[in-house]
Amino acid sequence: MTQHYSRRQFVGAAAALTTLPALFRGDPYRPVILGPPSPLDAVRVRGRVAAGRRGLAAVAVSDGRSVVATDADGRFDLLTDRTRGYVTVSIPAGYALPTHPSGTARCFQRIVAGPRGEAAMAFDLVPLPDGGDRHAFLALADIQTQDAEDMARFQAETVPALKATLAGLGGAPAFAVGDGDIMWDHLAMYDDYERAVREIGIPFVQVVGNHDLDLTGTSDAASTRTFEGRFGPRYYSFNRGRIHYVVLDDVLYYGGGYIGYVDDDQLGWLAADLTLVEKGRSVVVFCHIPLMSNLAERSGVTAPVANYVTNREALYHLLAPYRTTILTGHLHESDFSSAGGVWERNLGAVCGAWWTSDICYDGTPNGFGVYEAAGDSIRWRYQSTGREETHQMRLYRHGADPKAPDEILANVWAFEPGASVVWYEDGARRGAMARRVGQDPLAVARQAGPALPAKRPWVDPVATGHLFYAPASRTAEVRVEYTDRFGRVFTEILR
Repeated sequence: MTQHYSRRQFVGAAAALTTLPALFRGDPYRPVILGPPSPLDAVRVRGRVAAGRRGLAAVAVSDGRSVVATDADGRFDLLTDRTRGYVTVSIPAGYALPTHPSGTARCFQRIVAGPRGEAAMAFDLVPLPDGGDRHAFLALADIQTQDAEDMARFQAETVPALKATLAGLGGAPAFAVGDGDIMWDHLAMYDDYERAVREIGIPFVQVVGNHDLDLTGTSDAASTRTFEGRFGPRYYSFNRGRIHYVVLDDVLYYGGGYIGYVDDDQLGWLAADLTLVEKGRSVVVFCHIPLMSNLAERSGVTAPVANYVTNREALYHLLAPYRTTILTGHLHESDFSSAGGVWERNLGAVCGAWWTSDICYDGTPNGFGVYEAAGDSIRWRYQSTGREETHQMRLYRHGADPKAPDEILANVWAFEPGASVVWYEDGARRGAMARRVGQDPLAVARQAGPALPAKRPWVDPVATGHLFYAPASRTAEVRVEYTDRFGRVFTEILR
């Protein structure tokens, strides 16, 4: 196992799955039994979802376990209990995400029950000017600032890049997602993060990551108290245009470490939530730990259970009737997978390889995902921090990879099925480049060896599957052309 993976786990997180409690080894399709609350603890929440004076019908309202829909006048009646902390509203299409003053999303209200076990709530939503059918979002994985130097780089590099990207989206209503590991265990730095959110000026949705936890907690519930106290529930949904968005917590903390796992409460809630979503619609899921890992295919090293969701089949089962895209982080590299009828994109990290340089472990530049939606269709690209949007690959001359001394290579970090990478010599097309597993030469130069990188020498390069090779002439002008799955063409020239 490389240092890259072992240092990103808590002690014991790589233990064999068979050593975990029986709960984690159970049948992923077993029914989730959600019994009624105890009469002694029951709380009846009555409320209304409206836009001004007009009640909004058929809006999903939930306590994180049960889901009810508002009536024709926007009213709801939800039976919950004192163990549930929040009521969330799945913001309907055409309405803005409510926010805290900092700009972080606030699609919830806390349950404050009176002495008779009753609570009242009113959600007043604001219509979007054009309905939001055309919209965009920015996906930020692993901001992960540990100290003032890291935070200064985030503020000086990433924040301007986000603002510039928003300016280029043509005014489409937008939101952003902090897709986990917003912090690096130092949760007091959430204040600095929220100052950045306020400056960017769009709603931010937060996903809990393994470095966003209270590590002194002795249970999964205790580990997210700071996160929930600041941002609200760990999981919920909302709608924008024709797309249904879902936020999940797939980090299960067990006191001495964590694994990738989606608990029964979330699975039961998600099953209920999706009953109100038309089959065949586009669903986008935000969670931190990838559902699956391609590590074994790329490097021959078995992925630890801290790096993938151990009960992912249960999620595949629930999401199969929909056109599902899952966005994850955690691994500080760019990758894709397709399984269970869903498409997963593992995003390169905002911090790259832990703010040691401007690239990730696999050579992907520090950056974030840019997603543009129209109706139920989404197209996306990766935005490298501080670079033009056309910067989609890096070329290397002959011999940059010692294993291929007579070939050039291209690192095309956003490559996925449906895309192509071809090469030209002096304007003549020579054909498709060969895709192989290897290490990015720049990542090797900056990260390999016990003394590199200087700030955090435990960082090491990893094998990646988005390198492309060609036996190009050493004297000709070589052009590489990358056509993404959406038909956009990007070129780089190696002179």
